[in-house]
Amino acid sequence: MVKVKRALISVSDKLGVVEFAKELNNFGVEIISTGGTAKLLRENNIAVTEVSAYTDFPEMLDGRVKTLHPKIHGGLLALRDNPAHMQKLAEQNIGLIDMLVVNLYPFEKVIRKAQVDIAEVIENIDIGGPAMLRSAAKNCQSVAVICNPQRYLQVIAQLKQNNGCLGEDFMRQLGIEVYGHTSRYDAAIYNYLCRHFKIEQTTEDFPPELIAAFEKIQDLRYGENPHQKAAFYKEKGKSAGLINVKQLQGKELSFNNILDLNSAVELAKEFKNPAAVIVKHNNPCGAAENKELSKAYLDAWKADKLSAFGGIVALNRQMDVKTAKLILKSGFLECIIAPGFEKAARDLFSGKRNLRLLELSDWGVVDELQVKRVSGGILLETSDSLTLDLNKLKVVTKKKPTKSQMQTLIFAWKVAKHVKSNAIVLAVGTKTVGIGAGQMSRVDSVMIAKSKSSKFSKSCCLASDAFFPKPDAISWAHKAGAKAIIQPAGSIADQDIIAACDKYKIAMVTTGIRHFRH
Repeated sequence: MVKVKRALISVSDKLGVVEFAKELNNFGVEIISTGGTAKLLRENNIAVTEVSAYTDFPEMLDGRVKTLHPKIHGGLLALRDNPAHMQKLAEQNIGLIDMLVVNLYPFEKVIRKAQVDIAEVIENIDIGGPAMLRSAAKNCQSVAVICNPQRYLQVIAQLKQNNGCLGEDFMRQLGIEVYGHTSRYDAAIYNYLCRHFKIEQTTEDFPPELIAAFEKIQDLRYGENPHQKAAFYKEKGKSAGLINVKQLQGKELSFNNILDLNSAVELAKEFKNPAAVIVKHNNPCGAAENKELSKAYLDAWKADKLSAFGGIVALNRQMDVKTAKLILKSGFLECIIAPGFEKAARDLFSGKRNLRLLELSDWGVVDELQVKRVSGGILLETSDSLTLDLNKLKVVTKKKPTKSQMQTLIFAWKVAKHVKSNAIVLAVGTKTVGIGAGQMSRVDSVMIAKSKSSKFSKSCCLASDAFFPKPDAISWAHKAGAKAIIQPAGSIADQDIIAACDKYKIAMVTTGIRHFRH
């Protein structure tokens, strides 16, 4: 047990600090403080000694130097059971500091400000705070170090329970928490300055060291399966993306819901006109674009009604009443996400208490590095944000696609980019009629897409996310009714593929771009 006799309090987040300091006063704890914190405590009739008075050294350089002093760090770092340490403190008239309460300059809050000046950013890089935290954390068997205001009540409860003392196990927990706090803080600074000064881009695509900081938003009920635990984290310093979704109603989101929502939103972003996407198990089972949102939804749902059951719907326009009525008639859904909901439309869903309605106001493209975990490490890649250059499309067959077929091919290509490989998309106009996803052979994906489309694939267009290795898939495309195909090309069998298309009078366009999705 450690008796707390002296505490140093210096916080930028003042939440709860007055109440905490009053409780410390009740235990007779001497309080040292700095600047704004000291002023706030005095205004609330709490006895406090300014750091400059305690160290007998004035603050310098506009406050940049105030706690970087031997009387502070000596009092934090000295080993209480080391006679040489204690003798040296006595010689230099340095007292022990038993508790440190510090949280850091609000760097992340500052960088979120619109058009913030880099000079202001630099001034909000804390120096003394992290130094004190690390000193105290290194000696956490003797010093209670608190960097999280949420800990105040827990600390006071322990002090009351132990007559003004704290146990070493608890103090060790507090000390370890500091290293997570300071590492995230440093990561936020590193990442911001790299982006601001374009450090990463001047040498290589990927940094030699990957430093990322995340804060937990919530625990999830479970992971992909009930026996797996899961949680949802936000990358610190990022302000865009699905992390900002607002849930308007419905059950708590699950791990799989969040994955599917992300896939649905990313595909819906591809379209400029009103569009609807239905995703199931991280693959689109229907997607459509139309001048009217309600018609886009109906087309997407009709593409695969069976798979749409229990799916995730993403709309790239505000939900209107007409679309809401169609959705209510189309069976069970897990989630609906849109940039907004008309009040009347939202009211229609109020009776479906378990249906999750989610509003994502910012649909901007988030271009960020993609991470995939492997045993013992990670794989890192840039986003698959490459779009078609229409001027570089090549017609390689005798038959050329019509203007309307070309529009459908481009639509189907956008969808195929978001389908698990091997991916085949059959489309008519600007709606999917059959999707084959995640198969080990491309011809199987064509066969599945044909089976899904039933009779609706007559005169369809086909998109393939990668080249055809054999002409057998072209034969199945013909059986499905395909009249035009878009694919990357690049196979050693390209000439055989082109010959098969010519045989069936199918137009083929090549992109030179592959969109594998694993």
